[in-house]
Amino acid sequence: MAETRGAPQLPDRLRRRSVRPRELVRRLRRWLAFNAVGTMGVAVQLTVLMSLTEALDLNYLFATVLAVESAILHNFVWHEHWTWQDRGRGIHGRWTRLAWFNLVTGALSISSNVVFTALYVNTLGVHYAIANLMAIATCSLLTFVASDRFVFRADGNPGSGKRKRRRIGAEQEAGT
Repeated sequence: MAETRGAPQLPDRLRRRSVRPRELVRRLRRWLAFNAVGTMGVAVQLTVLMSLTEALDLNYLFATVLAVESAILHNFVWHEHWTWQDRGRGIHGRWTRLAWFNLVTGALSISSNVVFTALYVNTLGVHYAIANLMAIATCSLLTFVASDRFVFRADGNPGSGKRKRRRIGAEQEAGT
């Protein structure tokens, strides 16, 4: 642990992880935008779900898959232009992000929504639309983290496991 003028300091690896107030506000705004888009996506998902089950008499689990995919495409457009508009540009990047968004959040959302919807219908005996709302709420935080970390990455490289390293500690030591 480094010491400056007798006062104990956090090690560099911990100091870099601390969140500054400005960053906290930015993350909160992004979370709120994500939830606003998600709320619109819920309306899309439930409209498609109810239409497919009531009007076309499809099985509620099959209709859930189609409804979730409809919401995924809707949400991607909004996230691209609002929630994460500051990350990555260009048509090539957009198609790559769409593929990753569909792969990461799609797989997570579809599998989780089907599993949780069936679980809530079969164990709690609730209506499939209410069970679907409960499933969406259950999956919300997971899809936000997956989108932020894997799709709309700060380094503009969707799906990459490599992140650009910040030299915050080095900059602070150099006085910049």
